[in-house]
Amino acid sequence: MNKLKKIGIVSSIVLVVILLMNPFVIINAGYRGVMLTWGKVTDVLSEGFHIRIPIAQKVQKIETRIVKLETKSVAYSKDIQTADSVVALNYHVDPPSVGNLYKDIGMDYVERIISPSIQESVKATTAKFTAQELIEKREMVRDEIRTILIERLSKNYLIVDAFSIVDFDFSDPYEKAIEEKQVAQQMALKAENDLRRVKLEAEQRIAQAKGEAEAIRIQVEAITQQGGKDYVSLRSVDKWDGKLPINLYGAAPIPFLNIHQ
Repeated sequence: MNKLKKIGIVSSIVLVVILLMNPFVIINAGYRGVMLTWGKVTDVLSEGFHIRIPIAQKVQKIETRIVKLETKSVAYSKDIQTADSVVALNYHVDPPSVGNLYKDIGMDYVERIISPSIQESVKATTAKFTAQELIEKREMVRDEIRTILIERLSKNYLIVDAFSIVDFDFSDPYEKAIEEKQVAQQMALKAENDLRRVKLEAEQRIAQAKGEAEAIRIQVEAITQQGGKDYVSLRSVDKWDGKLPINLYGAAPIPFLNIHQ
């Protein structure tokens, strides 16, 4: 009994020591584990349960899921305008390359690789376009920055999933100049439209006047062909109500009365 008791005590002590030394490693989904044996990268652990040698081995977990990084950048356009931009990068660590990433760069790869690459790419691309082009050709600017980032980061075991320009902001004087230019363009467009409207209305009036003149000409020709003054008298008779003037004076005309006939 004493022997069994001693064995139980020793086993308990060994178990406690093992638990204290924590030889078990669990790699969660979306992570990889870099196995370090006496400080040297010896293996990459996938998701799941693993055992390490206490003291001799250590595991560094690295996230391989997509991560979003949003940062600000200050650059100068081709026409020397200050362009403050906010850009967003979605990236992830190449899972099979986490060992090389840890060995060559370390855990501070965002500060050492990603952030400088974003700043350099934005500055280099912004300098190729004028401030106006940065606004008008935003998609082209975005695609060029993304291409540079893909090339730079892929050399350092990082994969670009998406890149976008969240915002472009220029100096207050430049933005005011842009606003004034837009207002001027709108006013010019309005003046052009007004000119077209006036011209169209003038053309319509000319066309109407020509039509009225042509109608008068046709009527005159018709009157002439149908007897001239006789035709006018006949038209007057048609419109007369049959009543003679009540008051007559020296120069008052008596309608439709020709005493010579």
